[in-house]
Amino acid sequence: MIDVHSLTRYYGKTPAVNDVSFSIKQREIVGLLGHNGAGKTTVMKMLSGYLEPTEGNISIAGLDLRQHLREVQQRLGYLPESLPVYPEMSVGDYLEYAAHLKGLRGNDRSQAIRRAVDATALGPRFFDPIGLLSRGFKQRVGVAQAILGKPELLILDEPSNGLDPEQNEQMRMLIRDLAQEATVILSTHIMQEVDALCARVLVLSNGQLALDAGLIELRESSALLLTTSNDVAELGVLLARLPQIAEVETLKGEEGQLCARLLLHSGTALDTAAGNVSRAVVDAGARLYRIAPEQRDLEEVFRDAISSRAGVEEASHAA
Repeated sequence: MIDVHSLTRYYGKTPAVNDVSFSIKQREIVGLLGHNGAGKTTVMKMLSGYLEPTEGNISIAGLDLRQHLREVQQRLGYLPESLPVYPEMSVGDYLEYAAHLKGLRGNDRSQAIRRAVDATALGPRFFDPIGLLSRGFKQRVGVAQAILGKPELLILDEPSNGLDPEQNEQMRMLIRDLAQEATVILSTHIMQEVDALCARVLVLSNGQLALDAGLIELRESSALLLTTSNDVAELGVLLARLPQIAEVETLKGEEGQLCARLLLHSGTALDTAAGNVSRAVVDAGARLYRIAPEQRDLEEVFRDAISSRAGVEEASHAA
């Protein structure tokens, strides 16, 4: 669906995005993460055709963005963080205007507006001036204009910005529904939103791609969490002798239990290690209550990706 190769954008002599490459499949929901100034908005503007890359190529649905800009833009919807709505216009008039800009005409335009209004539950506010709407309904107007014409690609920049918890959940449900027909790129600072919606994340740091991975893969760490009875002396020492175990860290547990974090050597298969640990516990005469892979928090993954990228840059500068 999307192929980005060596994407670079300079503002003057400053690289806002530097040699970024990635691919996104059809109907994926991908989170685009990074600190403020990392290059997320610049990437989204280039994907939408609003900004032209200094270097690099973008292909969307098999079409080169430079050569087929108008055709590609008709296939995508874009919700910027600060939507340029006109407060004096009614919801209906604004969507009519947005549909006209997308090249929708006649019955196609009417059907597209009706579909967008139904999808965002804007019917009761159709004739209201946008300036009188709540923040949540203004966001819905933004999403409605983005999905006009059944776009194949949706680029959403902070779609839940300013929404209350109920509105936020409604927005998540809407994005899930939209992803049944479209590829979605979601930029947000809310990690719970990424966790709830995305199957994969792209993390930018200082204009470069620091991480591109699936959430399931990211959540798994190279450690096992173990809970056993504590009636076997020096069980931790026995476990530390296993070839897969690099370190045994004792954790606080309930009375009568031994809780430990088992750090594995690099490249060790979790299933193999878990099987060997289980046998070692049982053979030692202890009772095995629980063994499971340690699940990493997405915030931790994000911090690790940023710090790793920073470390690479420092080493490069030092060299």
